[in-house]
Amino acid sequence: MNPPAGTRARPRRLTARMRLTLSYTIFTVAAGALALAVIYVAMKYIPNYPLTSSNPRYRSDAPSRQEILESLLAAGGYALALMTAVGLVGGWFIAGRVLRPLQDLTGAARRAAAGALGHRVALSGPRDEFTELADAFDEMLERLQHSFEAQQRFAANASHELRTPLAVTRTMLQVAAADPGGQDWGRLVARLQDTNQRGIEVSEALLQLADLDQSPPELAPTDLAAAAREALATVRDEAAAHATTVTASLDPAPTTGNAVLLRQAALNLLHNALRHNHPTGGTVTLTTGPHPRHPDRVRLTVTNTGAPLTPETVATLTEPFLRGRGRTAATDPARRGHGLGLTIVSAVTTAHHGLLTLTPGPGGGLHVTLDLPALPRPR
Repeated sequence: MNPPAGTRARPRRLTARMRLTLSYTIFTVAAGALALAVIYVAMKYIPNYPLTSSNPRYRSDAPSRQEILESLLAAGGYALALMTAVGLVGGWFIAGRVLRPLQDLTGAARRAAAGALGHRVALSGPRDEFTELADAFDEMLERLQHSFEAQQRFAANASHELRTPLAVTRTMLQVAAADPGGQDWGRLVARLQDTNQRGIEVSEALLQLADLDQSPPELAPTDLAAAAREALATVRDEAAAHATTVTASLDPAPTTGNAVLLRQAALNLLHNALRHNHPTGGTVTLTTGPHPRHPDRVRLTVTNTGAPLTPETVATLTEPFLRGRGRTAATDPARRGHGLGLTIVSAVTTAHHGLLTLTPGPGGGLHVTLDLPALPRPR
């Protein structure tokens, strides 16, 4: 069978099973030959006393030492030949039994290479090197399967999100082309601009996610409170338009991070808190400062009011293109997002070795905590 493309061609040699068989046989024969040599040397240096009977009329037929040595060598030769045959047969079966887990691993690897990531080795037996290898391989397959499935969902959802504004644009242009005189061109242009802006936002968010996945960001000493303060200034007008009260308590939270990405994470959290809130009269609370229980971490929290959320729904909010109401965007353009805000926040948190926690509020809404490693204090 030809080697797969991209693999290095290797010369054909003995299989591992044959090499183990020969190793067992050589060791067995060598051990037998050594034992025979020791006996032979010991017999050779024993004094050669003549064996005689105490009765002079009885003639002794006892063999001499030389005859014993010759008989020993002959018997030892037959024994070594038998040990060689037994070693070859027994070593072949023992090697096959020892290497059987590797055959299972090879079969699972070939299935995985063919795309069957749902197969598991599930090697049974006592804990040893082979079972540890099989468990590690199964764990790798499980992670690959989850990653592959998430990638497939992401690609399908991204295609859907990008196709929607393009389809809407095409429909509006077709209607305008069919009846040019009956169009409100100002309204049509505004709708086209809004649809085009939506496609741009989705594309930029996807590019940002791709950049975070491909290369780690440059980190430097910064203050999480400063990033939150800049994000808060950006959403003031949006909060006023939604009649939402924003309360902030920004204590210093020095950390090591990328100031631009941390500002984007805080901005996404605030946008999410404003857009998934009560229609009017909602509240948003933003805080930064040291972690209340771990002095080696700092924390940013965003809490908002809104409709009640179940823990099951909250657990899926960081998945791409999932919104609080599912995969359907809001009809109000001012409250409509692209479903990637919390996904980007999660990616930024991972890039900063932090922890993002989302919990439903007791009376509705969402409570988000973003924990990052604190900047080490100078000694």
